[in-house]
Amino acid sequence: MSAKRSKVIGVAATGTLTVAAAISGAAVTLSSGTVAASASTADAYLTAAGGHQTTTRAAQADTMSTAQRVVQFDHVRFGLQHEIDLAATKAAAKAAAAKAAAAKTAAAKTAAARAAAKTATKAAAQQAAARSASATQPAPSQTDVAQQSAAEPSGSAQQVAGQMLSQFGWSSSQFSCLEPLWERESGWSVTAQNPSSGAYGIPQALSGSLMASAGPDWQTDAATQIRWGLTYIQGRYGSPCGAWAHEEADGWY
Repeated sequence: MSAKRSKVIGVAATGTLTVAAAISGAAVTLSSGTVAASASTADAYLTAAGGHQTTTRAAQADTMSTAQRVVQFDHVRFGLQHEIDLAATKAAAKAAAAKAAAAKTAAAKTAAARAAAKTATKAAAQQAAARSASATQPAPSQTDVAQQSAAEPSGSAQQVAGQMLSQFGWSSSQFSCLEPLWERESGWSVTAQNPSSGAYGIPQALSGSLMASAGPDWQTDAATQIRWGLTYIQGRYGSPCGAWAHEEADGWY
């Protein structure tokens, strides 16, 4: 190859390289500018879109908050009303229970007072009858005691009572009143004792020691208890049927 041709080729190569470098620089410049512009445009779009979305979300949040506040207010209001109604119901039930308990207590106190008054009245009547009987009856002589012992009734408590009726001037028909009277009071048991009043024995003497006026064996002997009981009935009511009428009317004699 000639020197002239080699020179031309070198120059051409150099120009080509220069043009390529220029194109490459322009491309780089163009690419950077395009990218920057694209990035700027994208940022602006995203900013605008973000702002729009933020505004939309804020509006939605504001709208939802209002609705939620209304729902929440209604829920709280209804909940409070339910609590108020429930509290009122409980208070009414408690007041009714307290009123019923007070009425029950008052009734129990009234019943206890009546029972105490009945017991006191009965005890006073029995004591008065016992004093009256002691005052009117003379002390028995040895002959009287012997005759009484010889004529002492025997048998069951009911049989003993039936046999004693004539000693007090009553007919046997009075037994139809005496039998249910002492059946209700003691079941005709010599050792029957009322746990509340302390009344004792077949006639339910208040207190049991009152029957000692009829004999020292008043705690265990049916005849002694019956004799005292008939003496009390005679002095207080006149007859067993009189005592039975009082028992049916007032629940005691």
